[in-house]
Amino acid sequence: MIPPSTAPASAAPLIARQSIVNHLQQVVGYELFNRSRTSALHTAASDVLLVFTALSHVGTEDIVGTKLLFVNCTHESLAGGHLDLLNPAQMVLEIPPLGHAAQEEVAARLPILAQLRAQGFRLAFDHSVLDSAYAPWLQLADYIKLDLSALPLDQLAVLVQYARRHTQAQLIAEKVETRQHYETAIRHGVQLFQGYLFARPSEVHTQLLPPAQAHIIELINLLRQQASTEAIEEVLKKDAGLAFNLMRMINSAGFGLRREVSSFREAVMILGLRKLFRWAALLFTATRDGGAPPAVCQTAVVRGRLMELLALEAGMGAEQADQAFVTGLFSLLDAMLPLPLASALALISVPEPVSAALLQGEGPLALLLTLAKACESSDDAAFDQAARSLALSSTQINGAHLQALAWTDHLTDPL
Repeated sequence: MIPPSTAPASAAPLIARQSIVNHLQQVVGYELFNRSRTSALHTAASDVLLVFTALSHVGTEDIVGTKLLFVNCTHESLAGGHLDLLNPAQMVLEIPPLGHAAQEEVAARLPILAQLRAQGFRLAFDHSVLDSAYAPWLQLADYIKLDLSALPLDQLAVLVQYARRHTQAQLIAEKVETRQHYETAIRHGVQLFQGYLFARPSEVHTQLLPPAQAHIIELINLLRQQASTEAIEEVLKKDAGLAFNLMRMINSAGFGLRREVSSFREAVMILGLRKLFRWAALLFTATRDGGAPPAVCQTAVVRGRLMELLALEAGMGAEQADQAFVTGLFSLLDAMLPLPLASALALISVPEPVSAALLQGEGPLALLLTLAKACESSDDAAFDQAARSLALSSTQINGAHLQALAWTDHLTDPL
């Protein structure tokens, strides 16, 4: 029988987003803020980890949808390579000033900024970029933020005029808290706005389905060894958390694919070993406080493997056997997440036969699922009926069940 308990809630990252609106007060983008108490230390990967968490968000809708996403960066994170995981078309990287910058420092950062912009990322700077020391950066500015809490309003006109003469950047008035702020910015030609007058940052509680740390480490080691797609796929099959988070991210709006991905193999091939390595490293960081996977996750793996073996015993093809595995693995998502099964499946892409089996109880995969559940619960009546429908003998089924249990025990042995 499946244990009734579910996974304990992990220390989920807490994200806040604040709207950026145009002069018609239509939302054009969101700035993300990390509100997690455990994230006081700003590391090189933390900026992209914040976005990664947002894209892998487990909820009823995407946090950002197809809007622009403004992300505060450090100069260390810009050079770290983690940005390869993101869709440049949706991202605006907010570049911090260098403090009392010397011309040499500004010039040294220029190649990295130019490369990011060439890759398709938009770049945003605060109003300090209008200082003469930052002249080399001005040509790269897509957005310039004017902080109305720090700038005297009588200086705004001068800065706007200078920006219009020397850049093609769109201007954003930020920290707009009063009607006077807004009207002054409008009068000087600013057309994008951010601040309490329009919206306060709204918190979004996120949750990653925590995979086993050992499985993430194993995946990282395989990727460093440039292992085969088949070997990497096998690791994903071990852990519903790994599988779900990968499919959730790659099919999110922010990842930028034009079609949905519904198989692990395809996800691995699309990402490639390099990007998959970075994803695994970020996932390891995001879930470093998580404990061992609960018993329900192991049950899902056994169920998936059992259904895969039974599909082959029933004469189904390799594609249906793969779908049988996915059906079993994701059949307990509602027990792993604080969401109904239909809502959880809506966050990822699964083939139609898998969806029909899980949500409508229809098709041959539904019969396999019924049989797998009967094996877990010792439901003799359901076992006999499903076995007859699939033309499988008790010997075949029991043998497959033992193989699935042994396979899962082997997979979950300590590394």
